[in-house]
Amino acid sequence: MDQPSAPMPLLRHRDFVRFLYVRVAASIALQVQVVAVGWQMYELTRSPFDLGLVGLVQFVPAVGLFLATGHAADRYDRRFVTWIAQLIEAATVAVLALATATGRLTPGLLLAMAFGVGCGRAFEQPSLQSVLPNIVPARLLPRAIAAATSASQTAIVAGPALGGILIALSPTLVFAACAALWLSAGFVMLGIALERPAAVRQPVDLKTLLGGLAFIGRRKVVLGAILLDLFAVLLGNATALLPIFARDVFNSGPLSFGVLRAAPAAGAVVAALALTRWPISRRVGRAMFTAVATFGVGTILLALSPSLGFAMAALGVVGAADTVSVVIRQTLVQLHTPDQMRGRVYAVNAMFTGTANQLGDFRAGTAAALFGTIPSVLIGGCCTIAVVLVSTGIFRGLYRADGYRPATNEPGTPPAEAAS
Repeated sequence: MDQPSAPMPLLRHRDFVRFLYVRVAASIALQVQVVAVGWQMYELTRSPFDLGLVGLVQFVPAVGLFLATGHAADRYDRRFVTWIAQLIEAATVAVLALATATGRLTPGLLLAMAFGVGCGRAFEQPSLQSVLPNIVPARLLPRAIAAATSASQTAIVAGPALGGILIALSPTLVFAACAALWLSAGFVMLGIALERPAAVRQPVDLKTLLGGLAFIGRRKVVLGAILLDLFAVLLGNATALLPIFARDVFNSGPLSFGVLRAAPAAGAVVAALALTRWPISRRVGRAMFTAVATFGVGTILLALSPSLGFAMAALGVVGAADTVSVVIRQTLVQLHTPDQMRGRVYAVNAMFTGTANQLGDFRAGTAAALFGTIPSVLIGGCCTIAVVLVSTGIFRGLYRADGYRPATNEPGTPPAEAAS
């Protein structure tokens, strides 16, 4: 890592602060919703497989809609697209609040509304993530990404614990609070001013719709970062099984479940704050491979946890490692991608990495139903480490990457970008 550098005045940037609120509010709403849906599903069914289904139904729209979501982010005002997506998310959890209040909550309705949230997030993520370079100067972008990640992860710490508390108080209140947060985030998003306008949009045809896939295919470093994250999270993600750890392994209730859900984000906050102060700018490829391997080690420690406190510490390691990997990957994608393609590229990125969490939840639930909870988590951690070892040979360009900027001879590098 570099020597400590003087903090940049990001918090004096009014529209960046507004952007942070949107990220924080949306992150809290999502985490509270995840905790509430997971706990309610397990209360209704006591089935690990059904917990996995929650992840699967949120995975489907991200894959099925990625061409449309990327096109929307590059063709229309990203602030408006984010607002509409957050209205959809608010509406779905409002339905769950009403169903819970009237005693009509069912596993089928939980899955249907999880699908609705997945549709909203499919549009929200490419637009929300790709708008940041239009808000802050390019020289502040790596630090802004780390700061936004830190703020988001701080919200993720609070979200699960808040969700556990609200479930204990009133299941209806959980979903109503999510709706209010998503609504407020959407309206604040509309008020953000752009420092630099979005680039001129290209006409819509099959070539432009598939442009994100083609672009990533030419950028081997970006492709490697995305696929490494995809397979690591797909094989090693164990968060869907935390209700089982809380209730059946540690004999606890919803508050302990919320604490377990918050533990990865606590580790993530520490890592993100460190990256904000001491950003990684050299040997970024090796740092990413090390972070993903550490993610696997943390997952193995979770499987072997003898107590709730040990499990929390293991999950903290998982969260810290994941944040280092995420910040490196997002910075690579941002700096390798011209603005006029950023939405489509982020839609592909979200399809692979974002949905890996949902598909990983389904994988974890299915494996737990077949082999048991502890063996499935242990196998997932070992598979993550195996992915790192194999990927070191396959993605040599990523492993050897020393900085974030693309090489001037990299295929598809725009002249202005190569020169920067």
